[in-house]
Amino acid sequence: MINNRVVITGIGVVAPNALGAADFEVALKEGRSGIRFFEESQSLNFRCQIAARPLITDAYKARYFDDYYQNKLENKAIIYACLAGFEAWENAGLSYSNDQIDFDSGMVIGSGALGMDSTTADIWSKIISGNNKRLGSRAIPQCMSSGAAAYLNKILGLGNRVLSNSSACITGTESVLLGYEHLKLGKAKRMLCGSTEGDGIFIWGAFDAMRILTSDSNEDPTNGSRPMCNSRLGFIPGSGSGAMVLETLESAQSRGAKIYAEILGADVNSGGFRDGGSMTAPNSNAVIHCMKNSLHQAKVSSDEIDLISGHLTGTKGDSTEIKNWKKALGCTQDQFPLINTAKSMIGHCIAGAGSIELVATLIQMEKSFVHGNYNIKEVDPDITAEIPLDRIPMKTVDKEINTAIKANFAFGDLNCSIVLRKWQDG
Repeated sequence: MINNRVVITGIGVVAPNALGAADFEVALKEGRSGIRFFEESQSLNFRCQIAARPLITDAYKARYFDDYYQNKLENKAIIYACLAGFEAWENAGLSYSNDQIDFDSGMVIGSGALGMDSTTADIWSKIISGNNKRLGSRAIPQCMSSGAAAYLNKILGLGNRVLSNSSACITGTESVLLGYEHLKLGKAKRMLCGSTEGDGIFIWGAFDAMRILTSDSNEDPTNGSRPMCNSRLGFIPGSGSGAMVLETLESAQSRGAKIYAEILGADVNSGGFRDGGSMTAPNSNAVIHCMKNSLHQAKVSSDEIDLISGHLTGTKGDSTEIKNWKKALGCTQDQFPLINTAKSMIGHCIAGAGSIELVATLIQMEKSFVHGNYNIKEVDPDITAEIPLDRIPMKTVDKEINTAIKANFAFGDLNCSIVLRKWQDG
């Protein structure tokens, strides 16, 4: 049975606090926030009137888009995915042909709620007013779940598997897992993997109605997202996209590609809505099972883990997540790895969260630093009862990161965990 080694050779990102991987590195180190106040949310009486949205400029779009994409693409989630995907492809040193199909390459680009993007308001208003004939031919492609992958592939022309997964907040990590499994089996040479989420009043309003968003920071947006803080009240909705080029080691080495990291193991599972698991709460036994399985596949012991990139949304689930990590790793307090999340800077980017946070993890591994968990005034005592305070860096620290584990958990009682090792030649 084929069992290829799989590495990551390209990264791209569109985040609320940065455009492109180079600027994202600076933003992570500085603790730059992309969370802002939105008057529209205030006018609609949302409890949470702040959110995290990428600031896309025409100049940045022009780096990757031709006139058609500049003028015809409207769905923000699709725009974010195309920009991140093009950057990752270019970063990997890959090119594409306008008239040939690349059957050795495929993609997995997931999404959350493309149809709830703010740009779809015009579609619904035309239909409701009886003017559906004025919609044109792009309404369905820009609302369908596979729209991001379809528009991205319209330019790249990848002829292998093209898949669009949608698994709520694990979508990004799951997309990488799916590409990893496809490459391990020898069914392709490379896969472009990532995820995306749009933004606007429809998505924000729906989450606001659930009363799971922060409502005390409308006048102080940058301090609204406070994962692991004792005063946290909920998450801040975010949007954006991350993308990575996964490649078999043989393919990457044959073309002399730069290698960021090797994927050593990964697992995805469901808690089955049992043992406390629900539509919005995780089954801790399943979470622990997922973490342990990814480590077992990777043949990595807990004391080898230098960094955990957690899900850590800024809700009451943060302390439960830390307890689950502690049980899964089976280590003492002093052996617990450093743990962080980018959500204090970018909010919770829903389906885009896993891929953006994976790019953040790869950047930290490459550049040997761990970004801070910003906005923490006092760590939740339920968390410090489990792990030492110094395991939760409040500002950027220099540290060699050889092995990291990334996990996300999602509505629907879903879990995904990935183990990465920094690439060393040989």
